[in-house]
Amino acid sequence: MLKQFGRVVFATGFIVLFAFALRMFYLCRGLSPFPGSSAYGGETGAIAAAIASGRGFSSPLPRITTGPTAWLAPIYPYLLAGIFKLAGIYTFKSMFVIRVLDIAFSALTCWPIRSAGTIAFGKRVGTASAWLWAVLPDAIFYPVIWVWDTALAGLCLAALFAATLKIRGSNRMSSWIGYGALWAFSAMVNPSVLSVLPFLALWALWPLRDRLAQAIRLALVASVIFLAGIAPWSIRNYVVFHKFIPFRSNFGLELWLSNSPGVPDTWAGFLHPTEDPQEAAKFVRMTEIPYMEEKQSEAFAFMRTHPRDTMRFFFRRFADNWLGIWDAPADMWRYMPPFMKLTLVWNCVFSLLSFAGALFAYRARSEVALPFGSVMLMFPVVFYVTHTSGRYRYPMDPIMAILTVFAFAYPLSQLGKRSFGKLWAAESITSVS
Repeated sequence: MLKQFGRVVFATGFIVLFAFALRMFYLCRGLSPFPGSSAYGGETGAIAAAIASGRGFSSPLPRITTGPTAWLAPIYPYLLAGIFKLAGIYTFKSMFVIRVLDIAFSALTCWPIRSAGTIAFGKRVGTASAWLWAVLPDAIFYPVIWVWDTALAGLCLAALFAATLKIRGSNRMSSWIGYGALWAFSAMVNPSVLSVLPFLALWALWPLRDRLAQAIRLALVASVIFLAGIAPWSIRNYVVFHKFIPFRSNFGLELWLSNSPGVPDTWAGFLHPTEDPQEAAKFVRMTEIPYMEEKQSEAFAFMRTHPRDTMRFFFRRFADNWLGIWDAPADMWRYMPPFMKLTLVWNCVFSLLSFAGALFAYRARSEVALPFGSVMLMFPVVFYVTHTSGRYRYPMDPIMAILTVFAFAYPLSQLGKRSFGKLWAAESITSVS
């Protein structure tokens, strides 16, 4: 009986269902009929409402018609538009369905987490990592509170990471076709995942370096599938805007909001067109692409002429990404309410443990140290330059969860006089021929 109970508790399906139920409890505990478009994702909800209303992929500013847009990648806004079509635009019913869908994405992330953790470090680490994700505060909070592509992007990056570990050294053409398609889909959800594409893909190909012709052929096939997957969106943008925009158009605005004279600490969110009527009017008057180009030009000019401020903002955003606070903790601690103190402590512990796990993987000469380290180092870089938030870091949190568990597993294996090889060798990565 106990053995059967253990099988159920450690089954991936059970962990996913538990994670879903826990998030649904959190949702229903605080559910209320939120008014306004902000409860439906701001720009995401506005674009989805435009699609559902028959105006196409347009109008990212809530309640303002501004014409075609490439502000966001298309998959998540179209997903919301489908919900709006079925459940009504900006209705309580649609808000509930959207949040349940995001909760499902978050819960399903347990699956690739367990797969990646098992391939990298063994079944125990894989199972414990999935359980950690099931109860991780940020993994519960953001899918419930924030309507955005956050939860889906987290699922995509976790799936990409698990696929990378699994495909390493494989010469199966079908596997590389699927790999390229998964990258294309993920890029159309949130292009930020592409920051780790070169590192993960090259690592996956590296065992085939002695068969160079085959490695090049597989890389070309995956690249063609990837380019074919993003081509329709890029072509649409070129036809509409007469400019090559492969993914999103809003980088100039995001850069300006974090690198301009009006930035108080890390980000001037009050100047965003969704918050500032003057900027909204300017956006409507100039149209999207000229507006973004002007903001990018102003941001680069500020960065050239104010290097000290630029670096100060950069390091504040670095701290905010890992600690959830950009001011010195010692200066803020006495003014923080207990909940914020607990959040700060958790952010510090989670970040430190994940880095410790990466260092332990390197110390143990594990071949997975490179992909784990690549995600930890490279994924947040674009946000250091623009602006940071817990929800922006969320897609890499599944990787951090695996490393956090390994930060405990590796020392325990050493204390128990068990070699690291015994901990993980049974499930280690092997070249697939």
